[in-house]
Amino acid sequence: MPDDVLLPLPRLLVEPVVRAALLEDLGRAGDITTDAIVPAGERMEAVIASRQDGVIAGTDAAAIAFALIDPSLSVSIERPDGSRVAPGDTVIRLSGPARAVLTAERVALNLLCRLSGVATATASLVEAARPYGKARIVCTRKTTPGLRALEKHAVRAGGGSNHRFGLDDAVLIKDNHVAVAGGIIPAIERARAKTGHLVKIEVEVDTLAQLEQALSVGADAVLLDNMSPDTLRQAVAMVDGRAVTEASGRINRETVGAVAASGVDLISVGWITHSSAIIDLGLDAA
Repeated sequence: MPDDVLLPLPRLLVEPVVRAALLEDLGRAGDITTDAIVPAGERMEAVIASRQDGVIAGTDAAAIAFALIDPSLSVSIERPDGSRVAPGDTVIRLSGPARAVLTAERVALNLLCRLSGVATATASLVEAARPYGKARIVCTRKTTPGLRALEKHAVRAGGGSNHRFGLDDAVLIKDNHVAVAGGIIPAIERARAKTGHLVKIEVEVDTLAQLEQALSVGADAVLLDNMSPDTLRQAVAMVDGRAVTEASGRINRETVGAVAASGVDLISVGWITHSSAIIDLGLDAA
């Protein structure tokens, strides 16, 4: 399978998130506005369209929102996740019971706008870094509680890659771990003694001296935190292929090129999931 194929998230993973959002919105009595105004048998055609340039993510979540309200509603995804859109482009086309369309509208749009914002922010960094090196843009654990799997999927839709999904799938030794352990070397040694042979160990370093310590005990990856582009270049030279190099620390579209040019393997960015602006999408009767 080609590396750039974006696999959809399993419905089993997405549906509980969407169901919880619908329950939050419907409350104790359901959509009293729509139920009072729209006859039960009324049908409608509608489209969700983009109102600005962006990259789409979250179409499956939106489709599930409509299906959970009324499975008879026809939902056609015109622009799948990873698609670039311009103002006026139709993303989803809907046909069926009007009550279902109007009741699910806000939850579907909340998820679609939010996740498309993550994808668009990621794509902007990927594009800015591409001319300067091989570095991949990766996300962090700075995600919206309950939406991590969806937001990390959105990062992939924008051309980025995922860092660890949680605390249980890789070791990442941060500065506070180092402080408690009494140094980088004992922290790595303790981690290696307690984890399985397939678990990778990454350690955060702030200086070239710390980097040398991490390399001396065979760290699998090093997180080069808040280093200048010049220091990053020195760090990459020191590593010389012995570990995966990852740069982090307040990286944005204006600075990502210089970071990528240093030769690092990865550039991790928290704001693409915790602070990216939504993409404006709207639902209108067709």
